[in-house]
Amino acid sequence: MGINFKALVVSKTEDVKYVREIKERSTDDLPEGDVLVKVNYSSLNYKDALSAIGSKGVTRNYPHTPGVDSSGIVEQSSSDNIKKGAEVIVHAYDLGVNTLGGFGQYIRVPAEWVIKLPQGLSQRESMIYGTAGFTAALCIYKLQQNGVTPNDGEILVTGATGGVGSTAVAMLAKIGYEVVASTGKKDQEQFLKDIGAKEVISREDSVDLSRPLLKGRWAGVVDAVGGDILTTAIHSTKQHGTVTCCGNVGGVELKTNVYPFILRGVNLLGVDSQNYPMDKRVAIWNKIADEWKLDNFELLCSEISLEQLSENIDLILEGKQKGRVLVNLWK
Repeated sequence: MGINFKALVVSKTEDVKYVREIKERSTDDLPEGDVLVKVNYSSLNYKDALSAIGSKGVTRNYPHTPGVDSSGIVEQSSSDNIKKGAEVIVHAYDLGVNTLGGFGQYIRVPAEWVIKLPQGLSQRESMIYGTAGFTAALCIYKLQQNGVTPNDGEILVTGATGGVGSTAVAMLAKIGYEVVASTGKKDQEQFLKDIGAKEVISREDSVDLSRPLLKGRWAGVVDAVGGDILTTAIHSTKQHGTVTCCGNVGGVELKTNVYPFILRGVNLLGVDSQNYPMDKRVAIWNKIADEWKLDNFELLCSEISLEQLSENIDLILEGKQKGRVLVNLWK
């Protein structure tokens, strides 16, 4: 006998419109898997919003429940490694993409997707970070692996009021870097300074395609935007600096040239959090829970209920969200 629960369900109508409703589902409706998790918290990501409007590049089959993030308690498990009652995080892989996701009060997933909640983090805190925070931490990890230290100079964070950007600003500042935040939201300068930015620059000042190589300023870059902003960031990165790239809301085309790479030795590193190896994924979460844990992460988030999700999906698609949106599934 299945357990009834609530979920945000996106359905496709005959005239190819996508309708969002809170519906009652049953755990019998969930896909096969090793672990059934009662989801207490999720978070809203841009990818979830794309799934909610029928983006074929994200989700192929409807009706569907988005939500690439979840934290909760194991209700049932056939895995020797994941015990009933364990507090866990499940994020990325296929969750919320083509597997029913964290915007439902229950999920069923393969054991290989499940991370035991690290010491130092509560379920709620883990979803303030979520995939966006994990991606920000992964960008920082790659900067450090490439030798970028706080003594090397300023770090640029683009799309700084978004989920990845705001977490990156706060986390970089926490561990001693000087952060310059780029944003299109002029009214959020104080928010960005409150979470750790030394300086805030406008989206307009972040784009300069006038020359193939600009004056070198950045020791490192966390780019969550792509497009012309990423191009400009590459062209203005200092000798042997590193640019991490994890977003494309600003466009998928990259109008660059070889000069930053062969004259300055700039490194461009792609960041893929969806299929990052589990052993390394756990190591990043342990950093988030320990030496990289934020003191001010409550400033980064607003908490909403399942019923408030739809309106917040519209806001993130319109570029009007800031920080992280925490979803309390039982609020």
